[in-house]
Amino acid sequence: MAKNWYVVHAHSNYEKRVKTLLEERITLAGLEDMFGDILVPTEEVVEIKDGKKRKSERKFYPGYVLVQMEMTDETWHLVKHTARVLGFIGGTADKPAPITQREADEILSRVQSGVDKPKPKTVFEPGEMVRVSDGPFADFNGVVEEIDYEKNRMKVAVLIFGRSTPVELAFGQVEKV
Repeated sequence: MAKNWYVVHAHSNYEKRVKTLLEERITLAGLEDMFGDILVPTEEVVEIKDGKKRKSERKFYPGYVLVQMEMTDETWHLVKHTARVLGFIGGTADKPAPITQREADEILSRVQSGVDKPKPKTVFEPGEMVRVSDGPFADFNGVVEEIDYEKNRMKVAVLIFGRSTPVELAFGQVEKV
C-alpha cells in the first residue's frame, strides 16, 4: 500500500504535542514502516517590538496535523486514540479520506518557502490607513502607497502642512489604524 497524507484534527495549541505523542506511539507499536512524515505546517514570521526584531512561528492550519501513513485498522486506531486527537478530517468517521497529492505538495512547498524567507507578522496593503508611531513623523496618519517586504520598508503618503508627502518608513515605525 502507498502512504497518503491525512489531516488529523487536534486540540488547538497542542499540535506539536500531538506530533510528539504520535511519533512515540508509532515507535512503541513498531509501526514505523506504516508511517511517513508527521507535520505541523508552520512558517517563520518576524515582528518588531521595541525596535528589536523577533522571530516566531505561525501555524498555517491551527488545530491540524498532517500525517503521512498507510490506512489500516491498526494505524487508524493508533492515531484516533492518541491523546488530544479529535479525529480525522475528510471522508467518514471510520473511513477517512486522504488529501490529494497536489494539496500535499502545495502545503509542503508553502512550509519550505516559509523557512527560506521569514514573513512580517503584520501584513500591510496599498491604500490602507496607518499611523506613524516612531521617528520624525510620529503621530501622523498616512496611506500606504508601496510595500517592500524584502527590505521591511514601505512608502506612506503623509499629510504635512496640508500637502501629501511620500515618506519611506520601516514596518516597525507604523501601526495599523
